[in-house]
Amino acid sequence: MTILIFALVALAVCALLVLVHRWLWIRLVRDTTAPGRLPRRIGTALTIALPLLSVAALTTGHAGAPFWLQQTVAWPGYLWLAVLLYLTLTMLVAEPIRALLLRRLAHRDPSGAEVDAPRPVEVPTAGPSSAATVTAELPTTEEQPTTEEQSATAEQSGTGGGLTRRRFVARTVGGAAAAVAVGTVGAGTHGVLRGPRVKRVQVPLAKLPRAAHGFRIAVVSDVHLGPVLGRAHTQRIVDTVNRTQPDLIAIVGDLVDGSVPDLGHAAEPLRRLAARHGSYFVTGNHEYFSGAQQWIDHVRELGLTPLENARRELAHFDLAGVNDIQGEREGKGPDFGAALGDRDRARAAVLLAHQPVVIHDAVRHGVDLQLSGHTHGGQLWPGNYLAELANPTVAGLERYGDTQLYVSRGAGAWGPPVRVGAPSDITVVELASFQA
Repeated sequence: MTILIFALVALAVCALLVLVHRWLWIRLVRDTTAPGRLPRRIGTALTIALPLLSVAALTTGHAGAPFWLQQTVAWPGYLWLAVLLYLTLTMLVAEPIRALLLRRLAHRDPSGAEVDAPRPVEVPTAGPSSAATVTAELPTTEEQPTTEEQSATAEQSGTGGGLTRRRFVARTVGGAAAAVAVGTVGAGTHGVLRGPRVKRVQVPLAKLPRAAHGFRIAVVSDVHLGPVLGRAHTQRIVDTVNRTQPDLIAIVGDLVDGSVPDLGHAAEPLRRLAARHGSYFVTGNHEYFSGAQQWIDHVRELGLTPLENARRELAHFDLAGVNDIQGEREGKGPDFGAALGDRDRARAAVLLAHQPVVIHDAVRHGVDLQLSGHTHGGQLWPGNYLAELANPTVAGLERYGDTQLYVSRGAGAWGPPVRVGAPSDITVVELASFQA
């Protein structure tokens, strides 16, 4: 039954994508180009090729394709998904504008004069005296084909090669929509490739001793090293983190989208992370898509300490970490008892957990602060509204009973290397003592 439901949902999504691409082809290719001309052929070819590249970008990794092939299809395929989102949204907004312009043009004759009322013309009579004339009325607008209909007829007959008014409106509206979509995606891509900005948040903890006041934890989440974001992106993150001079570094999952043989080189700069109290790592759901154990072993080789349902008693508070929920499929899911059981609850506890949804388990186990990622802050507006449906907190700091939850937007991007309305960040969480 589960497989059947998945198949039906996949079929519905594919049908929707076909319909959207068909509609965009009509508005941006057919309505803006002449039949049989090169621009229409190019537009039609792109309408077919780009979605196929997107499907390839989404599936080649899971299919075990060579990494060079994944990289080849990833950039155009993923970027088209982002462009498709904003092109569809802008075209939906532009559709009533287009209809209004065409409606106004339909009330004008080819010379631009209004034709709402009949116009008299002189017609020679056929009688013996040819000088006599009679007045006839032209048909009203309702009896004449509109400008839109005339242009459409010309296109269908192959005679509409010139720039008709209908085509001019289509090019103007479509061009403006395309410019907005491409500009939005371009700015969002630049934001990701530039690297995450540092965000600073102070979090007061009631149980934190005065000696730990000002303790700084650099929170890094959702780097998503893969076919698009590689070693250069890792180096940007390492440089940014080290400049903050943190006391402790916490990588809270979704570090990679791929195997160690493919991405080990890209992760190598993590070896240069520097913090007085070390660097720690917990798994995210994408680690389990990529082979979690191989990455746990590899980050240990890079100098990070994996917290697999484990706890470290630091000088002034307990630091714990739990596996991601996705690990339950392998029998290695989160175990709060192993990570937080039998501890001294008089001490403050900071928990590293990839997904915010485990906050209620953290509350039950007396955690003072949970550090998470996973949501990307929505990554692509209006994705934040969807993220709100699945997560208690999408981004920022919120309180749940005696436990505070901080969710980072992440330092990278999954799928399209684009962020709109949810800039990437590395957060420096500064712990504050009530006794200070």
